Amino acid sequence: MTTTQDRGDEAPTGQIARALAVLEAVAAGGSSTARTIADATAIPLPTVYRIAQELIRAGYLVHLRDEQRFALGYQLHLLAVGLHEDLGIPRAVREEVHAMHRDLGMASYLAIHRGTDFVVVHVSDSPQSPRLSPMGFGFHESPHATAFGKVGLSALGLEERDAYLDGRVLRAHTPNTLTDALELRRQLEEIAERGIAWEHEEFRAGTDCLAASIKADDGMLIGSVAVSAPVTAYAGRVRHVEDRVRACASRAGRAYRLGAHHA
Repeated sequence: MTTTQDRGDEAPTGQIARALAVLEAVAAGGSSTARTIADATAIPLPTVYRIAQELIRAGYLVHLRDEQRFALGYQLHLLAVGLHEDLGIPRAVREEVHAMHRDLGMASYLAIHRGTDFVVVHVSDSPQSPRLSPMGFGFHESPHATAFGKVGLSALGLEERDAYLDGRVLRAHTPNTLTDALELRRQLEEIAERGIAWEHEEFRAGTDCLAASIKADDGMLIGSVAVSAPVTAYAGRVRHVEDRVRACASRAGRAYRLGAHHA
């Protein structure tokens, strides 16, 4: 049987990395015993107890004494509120994304351009039209393989785009993923002209995605709205889906320009 001690090489090193690992383990597993956290993180049990006590003092964990478990603390709520305020998602934009999900019967996303990242900040989905895993809040990986990521890359200046792509290994998520930087650059030029980006089974086999850019008054990219669905869901209505996603992006842009930053 493998023990926590045997897995010592897997354990995060450094106080901050270990504290974050403990928080992430509790977030993933719900209220947890110290043993459960140690098993999940490969951090020795005495160290888990010590880190947990520090996190409790800081308000990031609470101790459920009767159950002998640790749970997420209320201080994390303040961090989450601060993050959402910083992202500044107008309520009207969230409603537009939800309306698009309802109208098209496709999982719908809002991603924003944040620094050099293109981050998913809102998803509207349902059991009948689930989101594309793992595209939840905060997802920003592999922009070359996602529709909203391509919209973001297409908006970069040539120097920024070259700096991003030069020397970077473009991971192949499926056989359809564009891993040739020259071909990707050509496609990004087309996306910049059209304002929409298609992703045909490039992130997940069997699923297509479409994104449209959200622009500020000065033409700068704010973000994008996107949909994902099985390939068959687009049959016979590609134009309709494109028009609906463009309309959502246009209305979202108007809401951002009006500064409707309602929680």
